[in-house]
Amino acid sequence: MLFNIFNFHKLKEARLKKRLLKEILNKQSVISQPIKEIKKVGILTLDSISNNQDLQAEVETVFGVRNSKMFSFRNFEKLQESSYKHFTEKEFDWSGNIINPSFQNFIQEPFDLLICVYNSSHLYLELATVLSEADFKVGFSGVNSELFEIEVVEQITSVNSFLTEIKKYLQILKKL
Repeated sequence: MLFNIFNFHKLKEARLKKRLLKEILNKQSVISQPIKEIKKVGILTLDSISNNQDLQAEVETVFGVRNSKMFSFRNFEKLQESSYKHFTEKEFDWSGNIINPSFQNFIQEPFDLLICVYNSSHLYLELATVLSEADFKVGFSGVNSELFEIEVVEQITSVNSFLTEIKKYLQILKKL
């Protein structure tokens, strides 16, 4: 029984990787529009990162915006309560479509800027990033260069310097 569940999980991940690659290719064919001034900011991160610091408040302080929205990935556990701030691998069906309505609304929100705070390859965060309707996406270097317009080389523990570096680039682009 456990062997079958493991096989289904691997099969689902393989299908989701295929969807991720397809979405990346589709996004590359769309010509990037010039971004407007940053007013609406979304944040995608891991639960372990968002639990250790008030990432949302840091983003709002550094960029001078209010009402940023954040979703964090956490592994699914049966006894865990569902949350409007978290998503799990169970939020995606076998085709890579999002099941959870609040997470779907977050992904469809036309953010001016999506800040992705994760520093290693992560199938579910990468899929959420590529599916996002955000105009401009930034993240850590070394994850997947095809996902972001700007990549910053920084330690994951130095989120404040990561945000400051993004702010510098956005000021050069005259978006702040």
